Amino acid sequence: MKIGNPAEHSVGLAQATGHAAAADAGKAATGSAAPAAAPDASAKVELSSAAATLLSGGSTPEFDADKVARISAAIADGSFKVNANVIADKLIANASELLGKAQR
Repeated sequence: MKIGNPAEHSVGLAQATGHAAAADAGKAATGSAAPAAAPDASAKVELSSAAATLLSGGSTPEFDADKVARISAAIADGSFKVNANVIADKLIANASELLGKAQR
């Protein structure tokens, strides 16, 4: 898991696949770059409410430094316990949310 601004880590589809970027580079080298095609109407992305909040800056960037210190100390001395049931429940909830949006 990476921590930071999601906008700083975003990669376009062409950059992620490398195919379109290589094709664009080839066109630019030959000088025959075609005008950009209109996006396909079926190519639609929906963000979850949590993602939309993160991208809009609606969440506060502040954190509880004391809590971070307590957790760090608990990890360091070996007393930090992971609650597997809570993690499993949240994973299932996230998967259900994603599957619910995919079926629409």
